[in-house]
Amino acid sequence: METGVKGVKLYRATTSIPCVPAVYEPSVIAIVSGAKEAVLDGERYVYDDSRYMCCPMSMPVTAGTPAASPQSPLFGVYISLDPRVMTELVMEMDTAGGARRSGKGGPRAQGIRLAQWDLAFTDALLRLLQLGDNETDMAVLGDARLRELYYAILKGEAGFFARQTFGTGNAIARSIAHVSSNLNEPISIDDMATRAGMSRAVFHRKFKQATTMSPIQFVKSMRLNTAAMKIAGGITVNEAAMDVGYVSPSQFSREFKRMYGQSPRQWSDAQQLPMEMV
Repeated sequence: METGVKGVKLYRATTSIPCVPAVYEPSVIAIVSGAKEAVLDGERYVYDDSRYMCCPMSMPVTAGTPAASPQSPLFGVYISLDPRVMTELVMEMDTAGGARRSGKGGPRAQGIRLAQWDLAFTDALLRLLQLGDNETDMAVLGDARLRELYYAILKGEAGFFARQTFGTGNAIARSIAHVSSNLNEPISIDDMATRAGMSRAVFHRKFKQATTMSPIQFVKSMRLNTAAMKIAGGITVNEAAMDVGYVSPSQFSREFKRMYGQSPRQWSDAQQLPMEMV
């Protein structure tokens, strides 16, 4: 359900859905009741009313609501992250207080980060959603309240992770944005490296550090996950294959079956109903 603020939606799930292929666009998902889970390259993330999910770059995942039911529905808020606004805030924060360093010495977060709900995030989210009762308030204050929520995210537990993505020097994030917007076009690793201003070897290493996946694996996962979503949404297998850059239907079917363990046709028959119920 749209809230009136661009990129902010409310949603409900009342059906148990196992993890299925999806693409998370740059976003934060806050679960108010229930729990949702996502798997990225074998790593499982479960988020609920104690931890929200921050995904600052487009990521191919499997995601579902395995615990949702009519008796225990899931309620959540989806907040799209506007790269322009996030980058502006990062620059303003760095100018005002200097670049903040991570307070933890552990491994760098990759692809997805879970963050504890803190008072600043909770208050900013509540203030944004309260505008929904008044269209004038939403029109006048919506963008400002959303900016306040972005700021709370950047100051919170996932803040350093998000700033790594939206900082002005993050060529990997720009490369991923280009891939996500051009899946139907030929994509070469050399071209991705050139766009990032790096050698192939350096680009490969930095890309895997940021996403857990090699560039080739990432592109293939993005294409196949996107195709799986399109097929589940009702378009034909051949249309889905062409939409994500495959020129050979047989190659598409082979790689799809290798990824998901069933043919695109079997996937369509098995997933059409559950995906519609979501």
